[in-house]
Amino acid sequence: MKKIFLIIVCALLGVCLIYLEKLDFQKTIQTSSGTLKTDVVKWGLKRGKNQEQPDIGNVNRKMINEYNGIAIGNSKDKVVYLTFDEGYEAGYTEKILEVLKNNNVKACFFITAHYLNSKPELVQKMIQQGHTIGNHTVNHKSLPTLSNEELKEEVMKLHTAVFEKTGYEMKYIRPPKGEYSQRTLAVLQSLGYRTVMWSFAYDDWDEENQGRQEYAKQKILNNIHPGAVILLHGNSKDNCNILDECIKKIRKMGYEFKSLDEFV
Repeated sequence: MKKIFLIIVCALLGVCLIYLEKLDFQKTIQTSSGTLKTDVVKWGLKRGKNQEQPDIGNVNRKMINEYNGIAIGNSKDKVVYLTFDEGYEAGYTEKILEVLKNNNVKACFFITAHYLNSKPELVQKMIQQGHTIGNHTVNHKSLPTLSNEELKEEVMKLHTAVFEKTGYEMKYIRPPKGEYSQRTLAVLQSLGYRTVMWSFAYDDWDEENQGRQEYAKQKILNNIHPGAVILLHGNSKDNCNILDECIKKIRKMGYEFKSLDEFV
């Protein structure tokens, strides 16, 4: 009887601890900014001309700044930040890593759980070569559609898996599909993450629409600007083929590549 009683007590204590942890998690989020808006915001921008910074919009700018996010850097310094979204491996990342190494450029790779599970050796190679690994969530779901607990699970399951497999602790996150809300930004910040959006991207993700290398180069080079946070997709054959030339030309334009840890 005594043994059964102890088991019941331990079980009840476990339930209480989980409940208290949830309450504390909710309290942390709510007290950070009072009542949080849940409206879905879709990231977008209006491109500039002649190396002028794009207009990311007042709502985007205010929200990202409020939660110490990253979207666009200093307008005075000719610095760019290179990032890749890696939902799955299409066979091009090895060459991308080789090009980055040869050009001494450090990038941030935002990975999903599928990428980690299917290509752990490439994730390890990214880390060994000094690149940053970013969280792109477990299942690449739109974050505003998730409850606080579901969002936490999407982020922290991948966080834990990466740490257990590589010893690397992630601190940057990119919301899947560029969709967020004030609530999701607050949750991500409470989890110790810094949200990273972008100030340049183009339609490079579609594997069925490759073979447009000149188009891709023009899109990238014509839209470079001070403080650019460049988003490229690692499953793009075009990106893989033009990356070396683009890096060299961007440097000839007077720009310097820096990592997100050096973001200003």
